[in-house]
Amino acid sequence: MTSRVTTARIDEEQQELLIGGDGSAPDGIELVGRRAVATASDIVTASEGAAWSAVLPLRASRWGGPELPLPTGDYALVLDGRTAALPAVETVLLPGLRVGSADGDLQVAAPVDPAYETTEGRLALEGRYAALPGAGENAVFFEAFYGQSSGCNPGAIDRELAARAPGVTRYWSVVDLSVPVPDGAVPVVEGSPEWWRARADARLLIVNDWLRRRFDRKPGQRVLQTWHGTPLKRLALHRPGLHPRRWLAVVRESRRWDVLLAQNPYAERVLRKAYAFLRKPVWVDGYPRNDVLATGDLARIRAALGIDPGERVLLYAPTWRDDRSEMVDFVDPNALAEAGDCVVLVRGHSRTIRPGRDHAGSRVIDVTGYPDTAELLLVADALVTDYSSVMFDFSATGKPMYFLVPDLEHYRGKLRGFYFDLAARAPGPLVRTQDELVAALSDVSALAEHAPKYVAWQAQFNGRDDGAASARVVDRILDLGWLEA
Repeated sequence: MTSRVTTARIDEEQQELLIGGDGSAPDGIELVGRRAVATASDIVTASEGAAWSAVLPLRASRWGGPELPLPTGDYALVLDGRTAALPAVETVLLPGLRVGSADGDLQVAAPVDPAYETTEGRLALEGRYAALPGAGENAVFFEAFYGQSSGCNPGAIDRELAARAPGVTRYWSVVDLSVPVPDGAVPVVEGSPEWWRARADARLLIVNDWLRRRFDRKPGQRVLQTWHGTPLKRLALHRPGLHPRRWLAVVRESRRWDVLLAQNPYAERVLRKAYAFLRKPVWVDGYPRNDVLATGDLARIRAALGIDPGERVLLYAPTWRDDRSEMVDFVDPNALAEAGDCVVLVRGHSRTIRPGRDHAGSRVIDVTGYPDTAELLLVADALVTDYSSVMFDFSATGKPMYFLVPDLEHYRGKLRGFYFDLAARAPGPLVRTQDELVAALSDVSALAEHAPKYVAWQAQFNGRDDGAASARVVDRILDLGWLEA
């Protein structure tokens, strides 16, 4: 008799989904989401064999990290590889997440009271935030990639600051509590009352993208904009077809920043003009996120990813596209792993985390949700990218990189445009198809031909990626008295 799910409820104390059914007990039960899977820890068959029950955790551990609530999204109930309808589950607000059901799926949301998600609720919190005197706490409010990560430059600065100024409180803005934050840091869920309070009271905000929602600078409060990459593609005021309203938004945003961080002098020039950031300081200190390329624990990261010591690792990390929400599909990761005799790491852009879904394969690891891109660059033996700023970070390693650019003319001519001719200056082969990529991966002579360009590239872009960028930035913060050590 085919198994059938008949009951479902949430154990609020244990944060688990309890289900029961009749028919033969399934051998495997999972909750399958786009970026996470929860597996039943206990399947019990009744003594008479006509009924069964199972426990599904609403928490998971990834990459050897802590056990955290599931990422927000819809989760299908899968029994032995077959999707089953989940009976109705009343929505409950737990300490780590909000969970209920709809259309036969489990729905996981951030642990924010629904009252605060209404127009009236949001306006009430914004008004309360505006009235706060603020900037009274020796604290930093960090945000990376709109709360979807605790990595990049803010993450590296956090590590350095925690070591040198342990008395500073470190808040991390997160979209939900599935986002791991550094040891000792305090996660605050975006849009919650505590998020607004921490954002008002912290003396320093360190972000790597635009400040979302309402922002009212409090007296004595500073904003360090680290940005998130040296640009090849045109940004902000330089984007083609810029609407006047967008121009105003760019200028209004950059006026919120006190300091802008740049990886190199080239990036300083571009970012100043692209954001009309002309009268305030730019710190050209290298990128803190790249310190790990000189100091990171390679063996630990490979073990966390489940990669054997002798495996060759290829990282595929394309940028996002303005005309599509999901990651580009120019590569078949499983075929590439087989043809290249390697493990393929697939890293989608931060903008494709939510709409996308993890790739799977025996030698394919989807690392789109991995907390720190720089650690992936450290373990990779070679990089495949396109127009992503990751090219300027990976070049600090001196390892081979390849540019898979089947849409070069469209991207350069219609979507974004470039600041320089990538084809003329790329420190690695440009290829148009996966077959060309596979051939290039085994062509040693192609790398030799690009060696002079690689050296020139490093001289221009990686002069301060020396493993000490975080220390330089924290030196400046403490010397300026923005925080008390």
